[in-house]
Amino acid sequence: MADQPSGAEAPRRFLFLDASARVGGNSEQLARLAAEASLPPGAEQQWLRLADHPLPPFQDLRHTGDGGYPEPAGHERLLLEATLAATDLVFVAPLYWYSLPTAAKLYLDHWSAWLRVPGLDFQARMRGGTLWGVTALAGGDDKAEPLIGTLRLTAEYMGMRWGGVLLGNGTRPGDVLRDERALVAVKSFFAD
Repeated sequence: MADQPSGAEAPRRFLFLDASARVGGNSEQLARLAAEASLPPGAEQQWLRLADHPLPPFQDLRHTGDGGYPEPAGHERLLLEATLAATDLVFVAPLYWYSLPTAAKLYLDHWSAWLRVPGLDFQARMRGGTLWGVTALAGGDDKAEPLIGTLRLTAEYMGMRWGGVLLGNGTRPGDVLRDERALVAVKSFFAD
């Protein structure tokens, strides 16, 4: 993640990774409200829709040859560079079948390759950043436990701070805007 210079503290850089299969869905609406209401002063934000930057199927090369991976190119390179430039990584991911959407899971699968690209030092560069989640779901919050666990354990493995997950309830686009509990939570979600 982005290195902080000594002395004056550089602004935080939030990368919002929209993993939804729908443009303008409830998770995105909730994340945009939270960004507007509670990002730290001076924080930068970048929004990337994973569907606009499709990744190839992940190939497990750990036990092939030297187990190394080539330098990422194309969409993979763009996502890698944006990830490493961020101080805060926000998964904007609706709950699909109790877990992350395919695009988010595939992006995380590619982290397995980035961990093994010679000279990249991906894990060391991610250490100290913060990982967050914003998700919309229909039904009780307990249904999101697999998604939350995936993100929390990813942060733990990478040596990142776990920022938590902002949950909103909604099925049809706009439903989350009627979730009073979520609308209160957006006001302080990204505040430290």
